[in-house]
Amino acid sequence: MAETIYGTGKRKNAIARVWITPGSGTITVNGKPVEAYFPRIAHQQHLKSPLAHTGELTFDVKAFAKGGGSSGQAGAVRHGIAKALVLFNEEFRS
Repeated sequence: MAETIYGTGKRKNAIARVWITPGSGTITVNGKPVEAYFPRIAHQQHLKSPLAHTGELTFDVKAFAKGGGSSGQAGAVRHGIAKALVLFNEEFRS
């Protein structure tokens, strides 16, 4: 089984628990596809940016976000993804 890596992200009043696994690039937030949970393209691009910057777009991301608004939750998920990617490969820290 593939290695699952956990990261926690926070922004404003939002907290996100994030698990990343090597896979096909599927992202779900609170059990919904990212496009359904965050209908604004800006939020989708914001939370996918750590994956794009590291070139690791094939990770499956499963996130649970609570608290705050949609912008804070997107930022918290992004923070959690970034922290999990650093645990996956320390060279991603910059």
